[in-house]
Amino acid sequence: MGRRAGGGMLFVFIVLLGLLTARFTSAETGEPRAGRVPEPGGVYRRPLRNDPATLDPARIADIYGFSVTQQIFDGLVQFDHTLAISPALAQFWKASRDNLTWTFTLRKDVKFHHGRQLTADDVVYSLTRLLDPKTKAGVADLFSTIQGAREFRDGRARHVRGLTAIDRHTVQVVLNESLAPFVSLLAIGHAKIVPRDVVEREGEGFGVRPVGTGPFKLVHWQRGKEIVLTANPEYFQGAPRLSRVVYRVFPAERLDESYEEFQRGELEDTPVPTRDYQRVIHDPRYQYVKRPMFSVRFYGFNTRTKPFDDRRVRQAIVHAVDRDSLVHDVFLGRYAVARGILPPGTLGFNPKLLAPAHDVRRARELLVQAGHPGGAGLPPIQIWSSVNADRILREHEQIKKWLEAIGVKVEFRYLTDWPGFIKALGEARYPAFLYAWYADVPDPDNFLFKLFYSDSPRNFFGYKNPLVDDLLLRARAESDLARRVELYRRVEQLVLEDAPVLPVWHYTYERLFQPNVRSVEVNGLGDPYIPLRKIWLDGPTRLAR
Repeated sequence: MGRRAGGGMLFVFIVLLGLLTARFTSAETGEPRAGRVPEPGGVYRRPLRNDPATLDPARIADIYGFSVTQQIFDGLVQFDHTLAISPALAQFWKASRDNLTWTFTLRKDVKFHHGRQLTADDVVYSLTRLLDPKTKAGVADLFSTIQGAREFRDGRARHVRGLTAIDRHTVQVVLNESLAPFVSLLAIGHAKIVPRDVVEREGEGFGVRPVGTGPFKLVHWQRGKEIVLTANPEYFQGAPRLSRVVYRVFPAERLDESYEEFQRGELEDTPVPTRDYQRVIHDPRYQYVKRPMFSVRFYGFNTRTKPFDDRRVRQAIVHAVDRDSLVHDVFLGRYAVARGILPPGTLGFNPKLLAPAHDVRRARELLVQAGHPGGAGLPPIQIWSSVNADRILREHEQIKKWLEAIGVKVEFRYLTDWPGFIKALGEARYPAFLYAWYADVPDPDNFLFKLFYSDSPRNFFGYKNPLVDDLLLRARAESDLARRVELYRRVEQLVLEDAPVLPVWHYTYERLFQPNVRSVEVNGLGDPYIPLRKIWLDGPTRLAR
């Protein structure tokens, strides 16, 4: 059996990407002073911009839940700070020459937080659960190449044929086809291993009473206020240096509040506020970290509803909005302006992309072609947001002005209850919406297939283009790396021409840390993937309230 070139080449790309971006996307804040040895203990308090909808990793649909569950659970493997794959619950693994059969050997010293030892049956159960339609996991499609996955999802089989517990500490996964190194998919935030007995006993309650193998255990969750984790002294990689982690919930519209508490020494880190931005990032009292991220923030249009069922109306709105002005004038150039969907550094990123530019004249022409000269016949357009912070309101005022200039009236609506917002979005209740997508893995498929394949659960636009679907499926199966890149670039160009989305910017990771915070590692996947177990506090810290 010969090794498929695509899998090997993509793996090389991901490793090279990690090495290439390590100097930019990984940071270790603060080295120990001479002779200073990290001491255990200390409470680490950090802000969380919204309450997670759930802490069940298989069901998470927001970055807030990932930030917490990454500390509670482990996967078989994990991304390190260079985005290379490293061992986690699997001590080692091997693949057949054709990359279709993967065998994982589990560590024998791992216990769940309730005291039971991890077994291969838990792994099979956890991966099967991702494929179960009842779970409604947003990543089920990523694991659809496992043998028997389709039959299981269709209700034609009770088990997934390709998932087998060989013995108590060995798991085998057999694939139908090798689209990319399967092991990299097992590092994403959804693919955590859960205890079968607890999940089956708790049912829906597992999302508020999670039990994992991770370095921290949940001890308290008061919705809208705080989530408290305590150190797991039996963690297989050694007890965390911190004794406790406290997530304080600050909805996004209260971002300045978290900075104010940070200044008072009541938080160990905080996002950087836009107000007085230059002064804040140059404040010598604090440690400032900035790294690019694999993300895209955009306005989406529900193509199932009028007037967004007309491509020309969508295109007109895209041309009317000045993205450069939003990023540089309203948000002080903190982010990278998005010309397309794929962020710089992603496989397939196209610097020559023909992206729609700010062009008021062209926007007006498109409305005429759509039968709405000067906006005639168009009802006020509703755009929904989960955030109503000051800068967002300024952004929305600018957008209103630009759209009114072509005759389109806009009404911005706000639902700051994040679980409620994401639920309504999934039910297609919004005509247009503000949203951000953070990559699970640094691959174009995770942006383009997840967001724009017609049957994807994350296709909030109701977007359907048979040619795009065909190209996405071909790209997934393509073994030649250059050809794969070409297919994804064609997809991105087609999507931009159809305009179900107005990309605005790619996020950068920016955060302030107190001067006594040590050993923070940040990679291009951002905040959820920071290993808090490595952090230690050099000097006194206040106890959490």
